[in-house]
Amino acid sequence: MTERVDFYVLKSAVAIKRWTFACRLIEKAYLRDLKVLVLNDTLADAQGLDDLLWTFNERSFVPHQLCVDHRPGDPATPVHLAVTAPDTPQADLLLNLADSLPVNLQRYARIAEIVDADDARRRAARERFKAYRDLKLSMETHAIDETADV
Repeated sequence: MTERVDFYVLKSAVAIKRWTFACRLIEKAYLRDLKVLVLNDTLADAQGLDDLLWTFNERSFVPHQLCVDHRPGDPATPVHLAVTAPDTPQADLLLNLADSLPVNLQRYARIAEIVDADDARRRAARERFKAYRDLKLSMETHAIDETADV
């Protein structure tokens, strides 16, 4: 059962800032021993995030796995990057970087959405916000300074 949906709103439309913030959020969840599923729109996006998770912080290590071809990931791996959710392991946190509403929301205790200043992504995020509201899920919105700690 989903307890809460958090919208993290960034001031910048620069894609790397969105991806770097996603890495910081993933790292924070991992350090709290949470299982994380990160949904992406495309395999290229998932692969880009996979690469960035190795390099975004030289003092950090976030064990993660790229899940492709609808094959489930290793349940022992704490962070999974995917394009579709149905075949991925259960997670405590779903980080939705896709433009669409995730399926099987009840599988995740918390959902996080990162919204930057790109007009198209903002419009898509507003639609997801309305859908979450219609589902009567508890939501919080956080205005984020990209240089601050998560």
